[in-house]
Amino acid sequence: MIKSLEDAKKEGVLENNIYNADCLDIMRLMKDKCVDLVLTDPPYGMEYSRHIKNWKQEKIENDNNLEWLPEYLEQAKRVLKDSGSIYTFCSYHNIDKFKNEIEKNFGLRNILIWDKGGAGMGDLETTYGCVYEMCIYANKSPQKLNGKRDSDILKFRRSGNPNHPTEKPQALIAFLINKSSNPEAIILDPFLGSGTTAVAAKHLGRNFIGIEISEKYCEIARGRLRQELLF
Repeated sequence: MIKSLEDAKKEGVLENNIYNADCLDIMRLMKDKCVDLVLTDPPYGMEYSRHIKNWKQEKIENDNNLEWLPEYLEQAKRVLKDSGSIYTFCSYHNIDKFKNEIEKNFGLRNILIWDKGGAGMGDLETTYGCVYEMCIYANKSPQKLNGKRDSDILKFRRSGNPNHPTEKPQALIAFLINKSSNPEAIILDPFLGSGTTAVAAKHLGRNFIGIEISEKYCEIARGRLRQELLF
């Protein structure tokens, strides 16, 4: 169900809901140490746009600055259990800012490299084709990862971005959920976008709290969950 900030104020922030609101407004209402994993793909602070003719998707909200980042990470630390972990996707453009702010609140364990399997468009003449994005992995204290010891190079084909301009592949998100949570865990995605984290979480027997400022993407996320009979 899609809920509003007013719903959250009346009922509290409940799992398996999508909140159409600014993530900071919702996170301020959440209880201390109430989620097992924070996994999100936030705005990178680079005013992202696709260099493709007739591209129809809207620009990402709040992608022109990182003023929200310090409080967001403070709230993430507060709502995350001591046994939990946080994964934050980012790019080389502002990796220093993301890393510095994360290290103020968490112990940095690694910077994972997502190998997308091919370069995107972008500047075709004056720089190298970018085939990767980064994901900062951190926690309050070192946590045992599930399964075997995997490489920090994560090779997953890109999603094709059918629903959102920076949509991550569901297989990649599912991999990270499996590595750092167990069934029935609560996964928080404060920048839910088109809902990939929610869909992956429900497929894996986890619960989710999704927050997305765009009403359009909230509806897309709900549609994806309903289509797969998860919501």
